[in-house]
Amino acid sequence: MSAFLQQLPALIGVVIGALGSYLAVVRSDRDRSRRDRAARWEERRLVVYSEYARTLKKSVTLAYRVASHLGSDPHPHPLPLTDAEPLLAEAVLARDPSGEALIMLGSPQVVERARTWVVVVMDMERFLREGQRAPEAWQVLLERQRAAREGYYAAVRADLGLPPGHSARWSLPGTQPPLAPATQR
Repeated sequence: MSAFLQQLPALIGVVIGALGSYLAVVRSDRDRSRRDRAARWEERRLVVYSEYARTLKKSVTLAYRVASHLGSDPHPHPLPLTDAEPLLAEAVLARDPSGEALIMLGSPQVVERARTWVVVVMDMERFLREGQRAPEAWQVLLERQRAAREGYYAAVRADLGLPPGHSARWSLPGTQPPLAPATQR
């Protein structure tokens, strides 16, 4: 019995060491699982954010083309509204499901910035459906759209923990004087 008592502290040390190792492994696995899950959700949010931006940008590009046909935009590929209507309807239909995914997975700040951007895009579409030929008013809408898009991207970057990005405002050669803000897309 005395040999057992002499070995007891060593045995207790082994049990405590094994228990400590087990707890460390369990905690490490739980932390890794939490990080992996967070990374998967972040990837999903990035896909949703990108898809929403792509669907809105399709509407914006069509608006540029129709405005060019009306003489309000310098886009090189004008498109009559009658030809654009089915494409605009298709873009709106694509926008709805991506907007629902955005509402489901997006942060409140990103969703609010997305709402701001889509409202401006809808104002642009309304402007074109009314057949307005007012380049100055169109330029105001373009600036609002650009600011709203920039705000959306800034909110996305903040939500995903990304560094600030490019504003996507650059001069297009041969359209208007390079220093005028209206020449930037």
